[in-house]
Amino acid sequence: MAQPLLQVSNLNAWYGESHILHGVDMTVGEGETITILGRNGVGKTTTLRTIMGILRERKGEIRFGGKDMLSVPLHKTAHAGLGFVPEERGIFSTLTVEENLMLPPVVAGGGMSLDEIYALFPNLQERRTSPGTKLSGGEQQMLAIARILRTGVKLLILDEPTEGLAPVIVQRIGEVLKTLKARGMTVLMVEQNFRFASKVADRFYLMDHGRMVADFPVGELPQRMDMLHKVLGV
Repeated sequence: MAQPLLQVSNLNAWYGESHILHGVDMTVGEGETITILGRNGVGKTTTLRTIMGILRERKGEIRFGGKDMLSVPLHKTAHAGLGFVPEERGIFSTLTVEENLMLPPVVAGGGMSLDEIYALFPNLQERRTSPGTKLSGGEQQMLAIARILRTGVKLLILDEPTEGLAPVIVQRIGEVLKTLKARGMTVLMVEQNFRFASKVADRFYLMDHGRMVADFPVGELPQRMDMLHKVLGV
């Protein structure tokens, strides 16, 4: 990898007096799909929230496109090119699907048009006039992802995108991520569903006790399984 799109070095983060991240190092190359693996409570979501600037009690280095992000205020993070889909999705229940899609501002060129989004997510086109309260969990997840794709961000960050979803929806999200990769989108995600992650990721980071303890490409999965069994219990 020449110049990483995202580079995180010696990243530490705290919730109050609780020291959660203990020197996280990771890189994400342009066009890569990276998955962070780890048991619950080891710091995966905290890593994403710290990169986005949601968690401000942090020190270390976060560079995106070569730019220092540590001093960038939260409301300008999206304008820098990072888009975050949290586990809770953040759908506005009183707005229709299309109103939800049109709500975030376009921050850069290259974002998807509504027609492209509806081609990628036919369910959303069918439900475009439905309020958020009428959507299934899977449709809400599709909408949360689609809403970011319209804005033109360069890095899509997903927190547990398949959590609690039916297998058919999980499969569809996997197909969407492969399509996005073919378009050159860079994706960083936290994912508990190891089988799903193994089908879409180029590279994995394994996290334990607030640190990255391993980094390997998908091709090394077979020889890494003993370690994954030990750390993840898969």
